Amino acid sequence: MGFFSRKRSASSAKERLQLVLVHDRTDLTPAQLEALKNDLLKAISNYIDIDPDAVQIGLERDGRSQRLVADIPLRNVTRQ
Repeated sequence: MGFFSRKRSASSAKERLQLVLVHDRTDLTPAQLEALKNDLLKAISNYIDIDPDAVQIGLERDGRSQRLVADIPLRNVTRQ
């Protein structure tokens, strides 16, 4: 069980670091970024079954512009 808790802890630490890096590049506070992430996941999960533990959100720069990039793994997707 220790292995799995370390893996989850490392994933949490990586996510926190990504949020700090995004904060450094924008005017958003870490709390605002976390709220944004939670709102996005809540909205998306109304329509699609997602894996919230594997979500990664970050910023990419392209010259002067910035882009919010979200990697949101989907679980079982079924057509209705």
